[in-house]
Amino acid sequence: MNLLEKEAIIRQKAEEFENASPETIIEWAVQTFPNITFACSFGAEDVVLVDMLQKISPKTDIFYLDTDFHFKETYETRDRMVAHYGLEFVQVKPKITPEEQAAEHGEEMWKSDPNGCCNIRKVEPLTRILSQYEAWITGIRRDQAPTRANAKKVEYDTKFGLVKFNPIADWTSERVWEYIRENNIIYNPLHDNYYPSIGCEHCTRQVMPGEDPRAGRWSGNEKTECGLHK
Repeated sequence: MNLLEKEAIIRQKAEEFENASPETIIEWAVQTFPNITFACSFGAEDVVLVDMLQKISPKTDIFYLDTDFHFKETYETRDRMVAHYGLEFVQVKPKITPEEQAAEHGEEMWKSDPNGCCNIRKVEPLTRILSQYEAWITGIRRDQAPTRANAKKVEYDTKFGLVKFNPIADWTSERVWEYIRENNIIYNPLHDNYYPSIGCEHCTRQVMPGEDPRAGRWSGNEKTECGLHK
């Protein structure tokens, strides 16, 4: 399938899928693009999609970006999901270790240059892993941030050059948690301690009632995204 054919299908399906269930979208995605992967961050949205994928297409690759800076609870959530589903997550690591990064860019780069730190530990590894696939699935939702408000259920990802599926783009946080409760899904316990959005330990803080749900990410900086989503 060439790029023009993909774009035509994407335009058609974006409209068709607007009111479709996530399961319907995932089923079409894995059938149409067998060389597809899912990017999992072990947040609430992503554990929902892991559960759906295990029911629909358990052999589909699921990867995570191991920045070396995740909370211990995030790694524990990963391990619990591995044991529960019997799956193997594809671990994607940065090209340099935290020690090499400190030597080359200074200690606590996440404070002095958060964008540079994200580029090294997230964007480059993501670019590398996505180059092996023709499509990917994400857990982004439109109401998470203004930068995500126009996300379609299926779109062409111009940043990484492949088809992108956002099956729960129109879900609210409440709908995500309804699914988790109804299906008894494993989730990161940090969500129960005022962490609605969980990233690296150095750049994520608790969010108190009344604050924007993403206020805990890169607090004190204008930065609102790690660069994974355009």
